[in-house]
Amino acid sequence: MRMLMASGVLGAAILAGCVGTPNLDGTRGAPSFSALQEMCGTSPVDYGADAQSVYSAFFDAYVAQRRGGLSKERYCAFQAGIAERYRAYRANPGPEAQSAWANFFLDQRAQALSWRAAVDPTLRAG
Repeated sequence: MRMLMASGVLGAAILAGCVGTPNLDGTRGAPSFSALQEMCGTSPVDYGADAQSVYSAFFDAYVAQRRGGLSKERYCAFQAGIAERYRAYRANPGPEAQSAWANFFLDQRAQALSWRAAVDPTLRAG
C-alpha cells in the first residue's frame, strides 16, 4: 500500500510538471535533463523512473535561476540535495525509503514551483 501511495505521489508530481515542462531531451530552447545536471559541473545522475519528475523540478528551478530569482549556487545546491537523497533511497530501497524519498521530493518540487512562479507570470493566477 505504501509503495502505491509513494508512486501516486510521484505521479502527481509528474502531472504537476507536465504543464510547461519539456521532455528529457529538451525542446525548443529548453536544455536537456543531462545539460541541466551538467550546469553544476557534476556527473549526471540516473533517476530511473523518477527522471521526468526530477527534470520538472530542475527545469522550474532553472527558469527561476535564468530569470534572476535564484542564484546559480542555490540552483546547484538544490540539485545536489536531490541527488544525495535519491542515492540514499536507492542504496536502501524499500517501502519506507520510497515514502521518505517521495515526501522529500514533493517538498523540493513545491519549492522549485514557488521559485519559478515568483519570476514567471505564466504560473501566476491573473
